[in-house]
Amino acid sequence: MSLLEQIVARAKANKQRIVLPEAEEERTLKAADRVLADDLADLILIGNPENIRKEAKEWGLTNIDKATIVDPLHCEKTEEYATLLAELRKKKGMTVEQARELVTKNNLYLGCMIIKTGDADGQISGALSTTGDTLRPALQIIKCAPGVTCVSGAMLLITDQKQYGEDGIVVMGDVAVTPNPTADQLAQIAYCTADTAKSVAGIKDPRVAMLSFSTKGSAKDAKDKTTGKSVYIIDKVVDATKIAHEKYPELKVDGELQADAALVPSVGEFKAPGSPIAGHANVLVVPNLEVGNIGYKLVQRLGGAIAIGPILQGIARPVNDLSRGCSVDDIYYMVAITSCQAMDAKK
Repeated sequence: MSLLEQIVARAKANKQRIVLPEAEEERTLKAADRVLADDLADLILIGNPENIRKEAKEWGLTNIDKATIVDPLHCEKTEEYATLLAELRKKKGMTVEQARELVTKNNLYLGCMIIKTGDADGQISGALSTTGDTLRPALQIIKCAPGVTCVSGAMLLITDQKQYGEDGIVVMGDVAVTPNPTADQLAQIAYCTADTAKSVAGIKDPRVAMLSFSTKGSAKDAKDKTTGKSVYIIDKVVDATKIAHEKYPELKVDGELQADAALVPSVGEFKAPGSPIAGHANVLVVPNLEVGNIGYKLVQRLGGAIAIGPILQGIARPVNDLSRGCSVDDIYYMVAITSCQAMDAKK
């Protein structure tokens, strides 16, 4: 059974309630029909019910009536949502009138309010919306998970090179959100990416490598004469590893490690003897977004790996972002992934 098949099976075994706030969009509605046909999740579709049913008929979708359809202009909980949103944002000066405007005219805010009040477990958008549009209501309403102050994005990389990672599966973060994380944020990203490895990829024993261009001080890095600190990123990675050990003592993490030292046993033994992670990592944490985004795309395009994501992490309840160029398959599998995250968030 492939990783995607395993993710779908886990989602089916414990169905979650997932909001699709862009339900009138063609790919989203077609994916919703497939999700409902396969009994993958309980869906809440936000949009004009007449338009949704008209489009479903036009495209031959026969399962849409199995979903709960919420009309943002005629929602019986509008006042409840508006009152709660105004309360959540009162320090920013939001009035009930402004909150009502958001929950009736911005489906992404409405979806997050449905989650906040306990009527849904996760949300997926992005077929029509930017990452910023997706994240803004999530951070304002649902907020970060306890102990986490930054959101990040993980990528599942699946290769036929079974000797690497977890039988060819590697989880990499951050590839999508935080451009230049601090050492503390990098430690949080390590923790969250390991959690994603467990909840989504089914990796029972995440082993996290904090990557750099040096292994255990092998690079003679340039120093700032005033601070004595590295002018590059090695010190940040070293500091992040120390913070991760202190804040998350149960987390199996080591660094700084070069990519080959993290993944290849013989190289790991040579460059970092005695390291419990070197040569056996299945979770890779990169020092900044440039490295992450460039790295996973090189592995995908030149190495032929399957790349799934980015999967947003660090939010108290899962809210995931799609590419505006996403396919029906992408949305379908993201429903399954979000369901797995939702199960883990309830523990």
